[in-house]
Amino acid sequence: MPFYSDDVIEEVRSRNDIVDVISQYVRLQKKGASYFGLCPFHNEKTGSFSVSPGKQMYYCFGCGAGGNVFTFLMNYENYSFSEAMEALAARAGVDLPKQDVTGEARREADRRNLLFEINREAARYFYALLRSDKGKRALEYFKGRGLSAETMQKFGLGYSDKFSDDLYRYLRSKGYEDDLLKDSGLIAIDERRGGHDKFWNRAMFPIMDANSKVIAFGGRVMGDGEPKYLNSPETAIFNKSRTLYGLHLARRTRRPQFILCEGYMDVISLHQAGFDNAVASLGTALTEGHANMIKRYGKDVCLSYDSDGAGVKAALRAIPILKEAGITCRVVNMEPYKDPDEFIKALGSEAYQKRLDQAENSFLFTIRILEQDYDMNDPESKTAFFHEVAGRILAFPEELERNNYIEAVTARYQIGFEQLRQMVNRKGVQGGLVSGAKKPLRSGVQKKRTKEDGLMQSQRLMLTWLVEHPGLYRSLKGHISPEDFTEGIYAKVAGELFAQLEEGGELNPAKISSGFSDEEEQRQVAEIFNANVQGMEDTPADLAKAVRETLIRIRQESMEQKRKRLDPADTEGLAQWIKDRQSLQELEKLHISLDQG
Repeated sequence: MPFYSDDVIEEVRSRNDIVDVISQYVRLQKKGASYFGLCPFHNEKTGSFSVSPGKQMYYCFGCGAGGNVFTFLMNYENYSFSEAMEALAARAGVDLPKQDVTGEARREADRRNLLFEINREAARYFYALLRSDKGKRALEYFKGRGLSAETMQKFGLGYSDKFSDDLYRYLRSKGYEDDLLKDSGLIAIDERRGGHDKFWNRAMFPIMDANSKVIAFGGRVMGDGEPKYLNSPETAIFNKSRTLYGLHLARRTRRPQFILCEGYMDVISLHQAGFDNAVASLGTALTEGHANMIKRYGKDVCLSYDSDGAGVKAALRAIPILKEAGITCRVVNMEPYKDPDEFIKALGSEAYQKRLDQAENSFLFTIRILEQDYDMNDPESKTAFFHEVAGRILAFPEELERNNYIEAVTARYQIGFEQLRQMVNRKGVQGGLVSGAKKPLRSGVQKKRTKEDGLMQSQRLMLTWLVEHPGLYRSLKGHISPEDFTEGIYAKVAGELFAQLEEGGELNPAKISSGFSDEEEQRQVAEIFNANVQGMEDTPADLAKAVRETLIRIRQESMEQKRKRLDPADTEGLAQWIKDRQSLQELEKLHISLDQG
């Protein structure tokens, strides 16, 4: 990956006003010193997405997305940092310095670009063939599946010729060498047959990455050949476990969740019916990579797998993977039809929307499927079923959540709430997961967490105030330092901000964000500089009072941390701690001014 100096990064960032850039994607309205609009990263009806021209940062008070202009493009366009740099540099007319990269790295990057080119050329060729006399059979196949010309164009559908070296000869005519064509996954090279196509006489489905670059293909045979469906092998630009069919379109959806399907036609049919949030995992089992790709764009999924046994098994495998990634999952009932494609054709989009609205909670789905393994008319088998259910309910860490699921299960089956709750608790005690003796410990942990959350909020408020009212620093200087910010990345953020305040120039929070390479850390920086202080600073006097109280809270905790680290034999350190402790009383009388002068 190219390396850019901090100066170059800052030049590109400073020459791309964040309001101008985001306005190209989101409709913004000015409210006070900031701009607000509907968040592009989650579905909402009231605009909680804020863009601050002063901070040159964005932050959503609804979902917590935030960062600077680089972060926005990386999240919205699914760009890498270097891709965001190149796009913003081109926009601002900044010439990026040539990178000193090794010959091997340059060759690898060039080769990847050539593989993208080859796949794009193949997609164009297949697209043209479908609309020629040679592609009549495939065109009739797509029309027979109910696809409109607009939909076929939208998904770039095509046809591979019946001659098994047709694409090979075409790509060779474009100047591509055999070794590169072999690496593309489109061509096989052997001594006996020479170069020949992986795909021939097939209806073709281009597979695109999140940035709409063609990276592979799927093909459905026209006739009785085998296999019926064929996908490209993995290549330097195509990884099946991290690719979702249709994501390049679904990532821009305004719907509240993704619909996860099994096949190309399911995705295409759903998009044509207006469900532009459908994706599929290319016929392969869902992986952690797929789940993490989904999580980048949303946190809710409706599983719309086939209604047969294989589809049910696939759903049961997918549910824990999605849950582990932090994704809420529900299951759509397709019966009496096999898949979304059949369902849409038979009953239409309104009926499918109803099924989405009625989608089953994933845990209750697993319980319903589990029930099929037990004879519910046999008392012993029925008891064993509830024991299994109780064990699964124990997997939920929060007591409230466990009680909610106990209530849902008892509403569906003939068992009392207290009976099932006691069964869950007994299993917890037996397994060492729940016990009366552990309750005080749990309470202590919760108390500690509450205290930590309060401290983090105090530190966020202070850093936000210092950015929005730089004049505060004159009042606070000497009474607080970056070392007093003890939570996570707060100390580093405070260090950078205090250095800018010391220099006395214009504050640059977006530059501080650029100092963190991890996207999650950049989001945290945006959160730090956008602490919600509504109602706490109605007047300068209110703000001064709030700042004083927050300053004391931060300093108290900072000194407590120092006390815990003190060596009992360190009399000098202890004396300094006592002196610092006494200085807290002075803070009660500290005059807080917002004036810059």
